[in-house]
Amino acid sequence: MRARSTTLGTRVGLVLAATLALLLLVGAGWWVRETRKSIHEEVLAASHVAQQWVAVLVSETLRDRADGPERLMAHLRAVGRLRANHLEVHAPDGARLYVSPESTYKPGRFAPDWFAERMTPALPVRHFDAGDRQIVLRPDASRAVLDAWDDLTAGLGTAFALLLVVALAARFALHRALAPLAQIDAALTRGADGRFDVRLPGYRVAELDRLAASYNRLADTLDDTRAHNLRLEEDQAFARAVQARLEEERRVIARELHDELGQAITAVRAISGAILQRSDDHPQLHGSAQAILAMTGQMQDGVRTILQRLRPAGADTGQLDRAVADYCRLWSGHHPDIRIDCRTAPAGAPTGEALGLTVLRLLQESLTNVARHSGATHVEVRLDFQPGAVALEVRDNGRGLPPAPRPGRYGLTGMRERVAELHGELAFDTTPGGGLRVSARLPHPLPTETPTEIPTEVSFHGQHS
Repeated sequence: MRARSTTLGTRVGLVLAATLALLLLVGAGWWVRETRKSIHEEVLAASHVAQQWVAVLVSETLRDRADGPERLMAHLRAVGRLRANHLEVHAPDGARLYVSPESTYKPGRFAPDWFAERMTPALPVRHFDAGDRQIVLRPDASRAVLDAWDDLTAGLGTAFALLLVVALAARFALHRALAPLAQIDAALTRGADGRFDVRLPGYRVAELDRLAASYNRLADTLDDTRAHNLRLEEDQAFARAVQARLEEERRVIARELHDELGQAITAVRAISGAILQRSDDHPQLHGSAQAILAMTGQMQDGVRTILQRLRPAGADTGQLDRAVADYCRLWSGHHPDIRIDCRTAPAGAPTGEALGLTVLRLLQESLTNVARHSGATHVEVRLDFQPGAVALEVRDNGRGLPPAPRPGRYGLTGMRERVAELHGELAFDTTPGGGLRVSARLPHPLPTETPTEIPTEVSFHGQHS
């Protein structure tokens, strides 16, 4: 599953908080070490002073054993609390004779045990022998530790308040700094929907300005490309419309030639034939009738050739194999130095005008490229009717396609467009022995029965139509 993403502001805030927390921990560690050292020095100094004072009292007491003990107790009671120390006096039997009073500084309050254990320095307890009594001087750092605890809690409160202020300020600053990203995201979303009408302004931030400039250049390029593609589609649609109009005009002209001129020539041939049969006794008239008959025959051949160029026979009658063979014969007549082998299989069913015209146009363009660009001496044409498709293959022994297509070669583009319109397949392959093979496969629903006719294979070389 896709991981849930977090915002950039959240990530920056977390990094900032982690950095400040780390700094706070480092600072707290340094403070604890220095404060513990300070408490140790303070309690140690106070203990030295207390030890010296008690040592003086003990020496006086030992010199005057009669009144010394009483004076000792009087001095201890008069002094009361010793700074950072706890003092006790015990009798020889262990009974407690005197305990110094508790400190009046922050009475009743103590630092937490875990904190006191960490901050209290380890100092030895001193015992003094004053004759019939024992004095115990025990270092007491509870007040200094309590001061350290109060300082720590106050410092932590201030630090957390500062962290809160920094977090709010950072959030506000990040919100202002990242506000342009919402505008950039909206522009990218419109671009993903194919609308490049938004241009990003300058943000006075170097990184965002570079991003905005890159997006604006991309949007300009894509906008120009889309406009160019739209113009190209319009041009192609116009070209297809013009081509369709030209095909229609060719069909009309072909019908007119066939119906009008063809019938007129047929009538003239019939008349000249009748004259030829009745003019045996008139040599001059008989010769003229023969000349007219021969001339009308040539005219019929010329009209047939023109009809084949205007509207190849069989393009819409189902006789596609015959149309391909006729065009190969016609092409061979115009290029007698190139041998052409034409093999066609019978269609078995009408192919339809669109399919037949596409096949003939592919054949026409392929053979035109052979004559103009290949330098070939031999070309093979194969027309097969496969289950559900018509296959056309034109193979030559020329130089093949150049590594980089020359500019202006729109014929190959036109072939691809014609095949794409019928949802077919078109391939250009270089044969192992050299030359080019053009293979086209166009969908065509054929009957399940296999045609009984055998394929027709014709070779043309140096023949004229």
